Amino acid sequence: MTISSENSASPAAAVVNFRTVDLRGQSLTLAGLRAAVPRAQGQTVADAEEKVLDIIAAVRRGGFGALGELALRFDGVQQRHPLVPQEALAAALEELEPSVRSALEESISRARRFADGQRPRNIEVRLGDGAVVAQNWVPVARVGLYVPGGLAVYPSSVIMNVVPALAAGVRSIALASPPQKEFAGLPHPTILAAAALLGITEVYAIGGAQAIAAFAYGVEGTDAGPALEPVDVVTGPGNIFVATAKRLVKGVVGIDSEAGTTEIAILADATAQPALVAADLISQAEHDPKAASVLITDSEDLAAAVRAELGRQAAATRHSVRVLEALSGPQSGVVLVDNLDQGIAACDAYAAEHLEIMTRDAAGVAARIRNAGAIFVGDYSPVSLGDYCAGSNHVLPTSGTAAFSSGLNVTTFLRAIQVVNYSRDALAEVSGHIVSLSGAEDLPAHGEAVTARFA
Repeated sequence: MTISSENSASPAAAVVNFRTVDLRGQSLTLAGLRAAVPRAQGQTVADAEEKVLDIIAAVRRGGFGALGELALRFDGVQQRHPLVPQEALAAALEELEPSVRSALEESISRARRFADGQRPRNIEVRLGDGAVVAQNWVPVARVGLYVPGGLAVYPSSVIMNVVPALAAGVRSIALASPPQKEFAGLPHPTILAAAALLGITEVYAIGGAQAIAAFAYGVEGTDAGPALEPVDVVTGPGNIFVATAKRLVKGVVGIDSEAGTTEIAILADATAQPALVAADLISQAEHDPKAASVLITDSEDLAAAVRAELGRQAAATRHSVRVLEALSGPQSGVVLVDNLDQGIAACDAYAAEHLEIMTRDAAGVAARIRNAGAIFVGDYSPVSLGDYCAGSNHVLPTSGTAAFSSGLNVTTFLRAIQVVNYSRDALAEVSGHIVSLSGAEDLPAHGEAVTARFA
């Protein structure tokens, strides 16, 4: 494996240290591919876990008092109680720019149509006369939805969290987003407006790992305000601390996935348009200096052209400094492969949150991908479409977890409950088998519980 750094040479371009990982001529195992593809380095999960464990312990011990101290430390705001007043929600919706409201309404409409189509059907199977086994999908009672703050504003994440929960039939929905100093300690007003548009009235100004802890364990009420009741499921994207907190409370509550800092991989061949590839890599680099942007290609010419485009486009974009840091980080770069088959193998090893396919027969190639949070097919399905108006959900697994987990969807908020209904005769038909198996497992009381019914 060869790793190098190459810079854009265009006088009008920014310097982009978009590194190259050369896998050509190698036959790597899955483990080898996973080790080779670009990944974030530096801060370890262990470092984050230590800090998050302290935050969780503080919230469990100190309740709203601890949340207030954390809001002051991390967000610079004084806070007596984090519940957002109803009048603030109403005012945010009233003052929302009409074009933004229209865009949110269109996004909600498309997301609802897709979510409504996802709900699985209940089934009932008759295994014989009087022998019926059913599976019923039942929504959880209460969910906590997290919407990040930080370097950007994410009303779209309100939609992505809330819409599938509503489609699942969840009756109690709480939402948390970081307090903002410039907005009197409340979440960003566009976040509040999106919540109001969806009918969510329980909104908290709580950020980071402390929000996840509050949802998981609940917070007792005080003179300053009512209790925050614990939830059954926590969902929503966030940074490494939010993702780590979700991992640590899993088992106390259900979670969607460990959705950390965003990433995009693009599988492209010589037919791809360099300007579009670069634009899409930059679109995700814009999120965060730690965001990952990876190009996987069998074309050196395309890689060179994309690198030049990155320099030109990154210099012109508003968040140029942030974009350049993300593109130049160890989590980003070009992966050169021998052919499309090796490129697909690299994609499956990387298991991207967002995977774009820009190749000949893009739909056919997409059908061969096994590991991705979401796949975007062809030149006219950019990740930006999925972020806002595709109808799909943009809360997706990151850091390779797409190999075993799914993006947020209606089933995140549902449980499959099995219902067993046997008659006397139906039980009698299998009673001998039960006795035999219970004996084989040295659990005779299991068999006796059946024979007792026919004594």
